[in-house]
Amino acid sequence: MLTSVLGACQQVGLPKLAGNRDDLPLVEDWALRAQRAHMNMLQNLVLFAALVLTAHVAGRANAMTALGAQLFFWARLAYAAIYLAGIPWLRTGAWTVSVIGLILIFLQVL
Repeated sequence: MLTSVLGACQQVGLPKLAGNRDDLPLVEDWALRAQRAHMNMLQNLVLFAALVLTAHVAGRANAMTALGAQLFFWARLAYAAIYLAGIPWLRTGAWTVSVIGLILIFLQVL
């Protein structure tokens, strides 16, 4: 989120961002990728949180759920960096690893 805000601030300017944003110009390049990476993380974080909370409440948290959470975290961190760098297929690979982490947690909840 901070990278997205910094990119928008650099390209659009703080006065425009601090205003009502009615006529806010679009950001480009890495700043736009940062916005998309941020939105993608928010979408995936909802599922991650639901799975982790379910595993915890159900008493199913174990070494495999911890591994899944670690895979998710590190893959999402790599995903953000790769997305900012603009490397499409590697980005997809990092996303896939994060989904594998979610699947590991899900399998423990079943």
